[in-house]
Amino acid sequence: MRKQQRWVYHRGEGPRTFGVEEELLLVDPENGIPRPLSGTVTEIAAWHADVLRPAERVEPVQRELFCEMVEIATRPCVTSAELDELLRQARGAVAAAAKEAGAAVAALATAPVRFDPLLNPADRYRRIEDRFARLVDDKLTCACHVHVHLASAEEGVAVLDRLRPWLAPLLALSANSPFWQGRDTGYASWRHQLWSRWPMSGPSELYGDVETYEETTRAMVASEVLLDEHMVYFDARLSRRYPTVEVRVGDVCQHVEDGVLLAVLVRALVETEARSWRAGREPDPVPTAVLRLASWRASRYGLRGALLHPLTWQPAPAGAVLEALVGHVAPALRATGDLDRAVRGTELLLARGTGADLQRAAHGGDADLASVVADAVRRTVPA
Repeated sequence: MRKQQRWVYHRGEGPRTFGVEEELLLVDPENGIPRPLSGTVTEIAAWHADVLRPAERVEPVQRELFCEMVEIATRPCVTSAELDELLRQARGAVAAAAKEAGAAVAALATAPVRFDPLLNPADRYRRIEDRFARLVDDKLTCACHVHVHLASAEEGVAVLDRLRPWLAPLLALSANSPFWQGRDTGYASWRHQLWSRWPMSGPSELYGDVETYEETTRAMVASEVLLDEHMVYFDARLSRRYPTVEVRVGDVCQHVEDGVLLAVLVRALVETEARSWRAGREPDPVPTAVLRLASWRASRYGLRGALLHPLTWQPAPAGAVLEALVGHVAPALRATGDLDRAVRGTELLLARGTGADLQRAAHGGDADLASVVADAVRRTVPA
């Protein structure tokens, strides 16, 4: 999703289009240690796209804050099947480029093995390091960002106010970062804990209208903590590049189908809350402090412990919370033909486990976390 002209405001004709951005690790295929090859891999990927596979619908591979990670993206999609296809193509393309550079790609939200990352030398990233000092050392994390079309900025702010209670369950089902710097953190999503240290992250307050949203953004930038408005890193925000809501709460998922499930649920949430706004229903005024507690539970346990139920704010089994989420957005899922995918996808996650569960199973209690990385590489781009 790199070119503004591909996105125009949704006119209410047919389903909202949606797209995904994924951050991926570049790793040594033998020992699992991340390798600082993003410059080489992005150049090879661009050459492949221009010369070898110009007919494939793959967006450019982008460099990120650290040289051991890259970002891929899909174009705006209408159906979940299209999104699934494009995400597989994008992962396959960057994996081919990485292999040519002597590396592999892994959909892991933190690096399991111990290593020291190399900062991208671009001026913006140097400025971020100068501003935030040691916080940057722990920012090698990989997320999944979902963009969903909006009809207007007013609709977008209304959606942000109304989807707040449902963001923690999305974090729980995408949790994929239990290991960090060679240790099991005890969390399903350690990425979320690392991000929570940043002052402009996490759940946001209720806005009420576009003017308040913009005033809040201007005040944050005026504080000179943020470099600019693009550093508003809340779990959900209005994109500054596209006419979309951008939901940023999720870890990158090992399996493509889990990432598509996350995106399908986000699109359905956006549609559901837009309908709620048009019907005149007020958002849940749940305090942001409670939302932070819900996010902590999701980060700590994933789907293997009690979550805060978004309708009662009491602890409840993860399965009951996912059932409530799917039920909440079922009319929107049915309208796009995604209800069966959502039901099957959440049932699979509860049975098979999240990425965090898969990593711990691959570890098996031994001392070699390279096995965790190798297993993730196989799942990221299956043969």
